[in-house]
Amino acid sequence: MAAAKKGTCSVSFSGYYLYMRIVHLESGRHLYGGAQQVCYLLAGLAAEGIDNVIVCPRDSAIANTVSGYGGVEVIQIPIGGDLDFALSGRLRRLFEAHQPSLVHVHSRRGVDLFGGWNARWTGVPAILTRRVESAEYKLLAYIKYWPYAAIIAISRAIKEQLKEKVGGLEDRIYHVASGIEADRYRPAPPSGHLTKLFNLPGDTFKIGIVAQLIERKGHARLFEVLPELIKAHPAVRVLCFGQGPLEGKLRQQIDDLGLAEKVRFAGFRDDLATLLPDLDCLVHVPDREGLGVAVLEALSCGLPVLTSAVGGLVDMIEHESTGLLVNLNEDGALLEALRRIVQDGTLRARLGSAARKQVEAEFSADRMIRGNLSVYRTVLERKI
Repeated sequence: MAAAKKGTCSVSFSGYYLYMRIVHLESGRHLYGGAQQVCYLLAGLAAEGIDNVIVCPRDSAIANTVSGYGGVEVIQIPIGGDLDFALSGRLRRLFEAHQPSLVHVHSRRGVDLFGGWNARWTGVPAILTRRVESAEYKLLAYIKYWPYAAIIAISRAIKEQLKEKVGGLEDRIYHVASGIEADRYRPAPPSGHLTKLFNLPGDTFKIGIVAQLIERKGHARLFEVLPELIKAHPAVRVLCFGQGPLEGKLRQQIDDLGLAEKVRFAGFRDDLATLLPDLDCLVHVPDREGLGVAVLEALSCGLPVLTSAVGGLVDMIEHESTGLLVNLNEDGALLEALRRIVQDGTLRARLGSAARKQVEAEFSADRMIRGNLSVYRTVLERKI
């Protein structure tokens, strides 16, 4: 691949040279895991000389984050969700005006349906990244995914789910795992910053949860077993990083369980790279999970991680080697795993060291960027 000039790219396929401009659609307003992946991708593509346009909601976090990137144009438009039928016309006019080589849709909330079909109607190949593992009716899934030249699944579990839902489109489905900046999220000696920030006792065992405060992330499941854990290990404290509509309900649960002094809500933080190494472990026990960027970040920091054996989490963690996986359907399994990870410092050190090595080898941001570029090349080569 040879850069023609700053912000543009000529890509060679079998002797043909193609100018590459990509319009990216991201409907998320906050810089959660999926939107952060888009930021990594945009930075990597721009470094390759590829011309990028990011279309996102007005006043969204991603707009503020990437506005200073060279080779990236930011367009903010109203995005009202699945029932925002006017979005269809907005996207079609945008595609016609920018004449992209590709459209890459990174999220749901209407842009997956309207983005794919309007790209097809304007003659532009479209790619969709599927980040969540969730149920869909087969007919509706087929209608949604049919316009796409390629569908990227961020985990093997999502890839298998897509194959089941959109039979006949299997040759369009690719697996490209999410990645993180391993140089930014890296092991570091405990600084005591978290202890000071939350005014914790010096001997505190700090369990972290990094997730949106929504039902499927499993906060309530962890809180249910905390009283029994804390009976044996009173130094345990839980720090919840994230925000969401379930906060009031979770606070009430904590009060009802008598855990008000043991659980802290830290809200959304953009400095997790410096905070994670101060934790003793990360716990993440969702009902389902596409991959789990926060888990990747913790693994990259060399933290021992305990998580549920669902979705893409099993792609990242080898049980007893790089983390602990818990079967949520097995009574007592979560409490027993928590006891092990709190009690056994040798286990924590072994898991954390192996986890860091795995992230460096398999889940770097650069690997994710190269994987997406490979799909772009495949799709564009088909057009020649």
